[in-house]
Amino acid sequence: MANKDAKILFFGFSDVGYRCLKYMIDQGMNVIGVFTHDTDPQEECWFKTPESIAKENFIPVFKPKTLKTEKWIRKVRYMKPDLILSLYYRNIIPESIFSAATLGAYNMHGSFLPSYRGRAPLNWSIINGENYCGATMHVLEKNFDTGDIVLQEKYEIGPDEYVGQIQARASDTALSVFKHAVPLLLAGNPPRAPQDSSKASYYGRRRPEDGRIDFNKTAREVFNLVRGVSRPFPGAFADFDGKRAIIWRARIGEESKGTPPGEIACRSPLKIACSDRFIVAEEIEEREIPNQQSI
Repeated sequence: MANKDAKILFFGFSDVGYRCLKYMIDQGMNVIGVFTHDTDPQEECWFKTPESIAKENFIPVFKPKTLKTEKWIRKVRYMKPDLILSLYYRNIIPESIFSAATLGAYNMHGSFLPSYRGRAPLNWSIINGENYCGATMHVLEKNFDTGDIVLQEKYEIGPDEYVGQIQARASDTALSVFKHAVPLLLAGNPPRAPQDSSKASYYGRRRPEDGRIDFNKTAREVFNLVRGVSRPFPGAFADFDGKRAIIWRARIGEESKGTPPGEIACRSPLKIACSDRFIVAEEIEEREIPNQQSI
């Protein structure tokens, strides 16, 4: 039976962090503290934050830039958490901290592990043309996203869907996994299935510069990039005449029939040759070249 009095220490961010924390609060679970961080000033904040709901419910909030100090190790051990949960928390949680939880420490990752370990799994999944992604609750370890799997679910990605359309589905799936997993974690004996490392893949963080379009690729590959980094992310782009053209929406056009990749065939609508076909911009925005940021 789940122990609702167990002391839960929460590390989290993003919409998934907010929704999972809200669920615990609504269920009357004993959340003793929230570790989070500020939104990157160059990042579009399209979600409610765990910090906001924690403060509304008088839960202590901590926002250290790093947890790798004796101060925070002592702080966590003083709090004596029974369970540590990490939900889209971006800072490293050292073993000296997550080992303090008597019921264990667990992380929610936004992919169907062992595929797409690392950062931005949904963006990478779309960019790579996958037809599904997922959410996985797993044991928190020193290495990223490698721990035994407790629960996981998949959701579909349509071939023409954009990341903004899929975001809610990704969040709903993570919340579903969380709701089913938390009672098992609080009971102290959750199921654990080792990951098959031979099937693992890892992808790093994405920066806006990674959205630069390589027209030597196929039109489908370019279209997938446009879909994968469109709003609320920085967007796929190409530079023309000293301006940055951000392509928010596009479609695959006819065969380019020997037109060199990167050559503009039409400006209204913008139609550019890829290695096999044209890519046609359906929504485009011109900007000055921005400073680098990450997603």
